[in-house]
Amino acid sequence: MNRAPVRTVQLYGNPNNYQEKYIPYCKQKSPAYPRQEPPKDRLRDPACAVDRLLSMKALVISRLGGPEVLQIQEMPDPSPAAGQEIVSAQAGGLNFADVMTMQGGYPGAPKPPLVAGREFCGVRQSDGQRVMGYAQWGGFAEQVAASAQLLWPVPQGWTAEEGAAFAVNYFTAYFAYWKARLLESSSASKQPRVLIHAVAGGVGTAAVQIGKLLGMEMYGTSSSDEKLTRVKELGLQHCINYKRIDYEQAIQEITHGEGVDAVFEMLGGEHTAKSTRCLRDFGRVIIYGSATGQRAELDSRALYAKGASIHGLWLTYLSTKSDLMRAAWKQLSVWISAGHLHPVIGTVLPLEQAAEAYKLLMERKNFGKVVLKI
Repeated sequence: MNRAPVRTVQLYGNPNNYQEKYIPYCKQKSPAYPRQEPPKDRLRDPACAVDRLLSMKALVISRLGGPEVLQIQEMPDPSPAAGQEIVSAQAGGLNFADVMTMQGGYPGAPKPPLVAGREFCGVRQSDGQRVMGYAQWGGFAEQVAASAQLLWPVPQGWTAEEGAAFAVNYFTAYFAYWKARLLESSSASKQPRVLIHAVAGGVGTAAVQIGKLLGMEMYGTSSSDEKLTRVKELGLQHCINYKRIDYEQAIQEITHGEGVDAVFEMLGGEHTAKSTRCLRDFGRVIIYGSATGQRAELDSRALYAKGASIHGLWLTYLSTKSDLMRAAWKQLSVWISAGHLHPVIGTVLPLEQAAEAYKLLMERKNFGKVVLKI
């Protein structure tokens, strides 16, 4: 019997070193859901044996584009590199960075085909412990190879979905306060103020929970009064529906022209300049994304009058700084143990409905986190 041709394809590099090794062309690659198995008449073909022994379900970005490019495929199990662990994933948290990766706008993302997902929760194979983790790619799969330093124990009583909604949201929110120098106790007589854009999203709801613990006076923007009401229950004091009122105007009115100490900005475009104008003296804009897909607009002269500054926050970079991640987890775990932090999940969908999940984020219809069951 003639063996089917063999190919080797490098899907992406560290930290998730998946490779298609010795994968015969007899494997069925379905362009749509659901995934397909090898035809029954080929199950005895030795050329297909490796597929049956070393294959897993994964969500693959087949090419750059919209949700239509997402495919569930059978992929080879990952081989862990040095310092990595294999996690049998049960759920994955969806982030706007995943949308940008699909569209081709995320910095440093490898070219498709690429296993999607950067946030997951499951069982570590080496010891059977439930863990939640963070990776750059490959998180939306039944098996995930991830750095051992970027795995954390799932808090007691949390579901896999809650564990999958933790890492990106809470580390990003924590580091936003750290960048704004609002983690340390202040001797200032005025209560610190922070403006949180997209306050009803995953990072936004995490920032509200942390801000409440830090004693912040918080202002939040959203497109929905219903969403704002729900976030107010988490501790948000000032709700701004940007569809009804310009948030820059609202900040000026509510603070009587003083402004805020920090703005957590992830919109890009004109909003960088608008957020800067919302600052009080020596305030800081913390930029951690560009949801509009537009480059930040800013006249640097606007910073001079108030001694203001702008700071970048990229979890991809910070996650390589083990000392910072350990310090952040130390504090976050204390708050979790005390029952102060709890992921807000708005939607849970099966992996087969990933396209619908991505659309929720793209259309700004999500509240809190969107999670995929793997």
